[in-house]
Amino acid sequence: MILRVANAADEQYVDTLCQWYEESARQRGVGIAKRDPNYLKKKMGRGDAIIAFVGEQLAGFCYIETFEDNKFVVNSGLIVNTELRQEGLGRAIKQRVFELSRTKYPQAKIFGITTSAAVMKINTELGYRPVTFPELTQSDDFWKGCSACKNYPILQENQRKMCLCTGMVYDKLNDQYSQPAQESIDIIEPINR
Repeated sequence: MILRVANAADEQYVDTLCQWYEESARQRGVGIAKRDPNYLKKKMGRGDAIIAFVGEQLAGFCYIETFEDNKFVVNSGLIVNTELRQEGLGRAIKQRVFELSRTKYPQAKIFGITTSAAVMKINTELGYRPVTFPELTQSDDFWKGCSACKNYPILQENQRKMCLCTGMVYDKLNDQYSQPAQESIDIIEPINR
């Protein structure tokens, strides 16, 4: 298994990923999983995504997005090839995208919203905690992403304070990722002959 930061060369996989998102949305009965191909290309080009392969086969993907001047970062769009599910790949991708988020944005709270019990379990293992929606970003750009979901009227009716998703946040900003990297200095003692 190869997990790495996606780049512009990975744009060749965007159509497949979009098909996976559509199929996932259909299976789960929600519309939120659909993604715009150009948006995914932008994420890849900026190094804001993790892509996974098993051998030569595309295996999964997840990306990050920041809000409120990098105060919040969301890990979003986790998708795993249906043929490779139940192998721990989703967990591995979430771990890598979490590390990417903490490394690129060490002062940002990481958050997400989900109805997936599997994602909630993985997030809990990573140190996320469930929160109310007012504790998440209030950026209109984030919340308009929910507009394709069939539950969007519930979110709107509750002034974005609650819906059927669970909000989760990682806000331990004094973890190992927030510490500046220390340079290693090797001191070589002269050899006396």
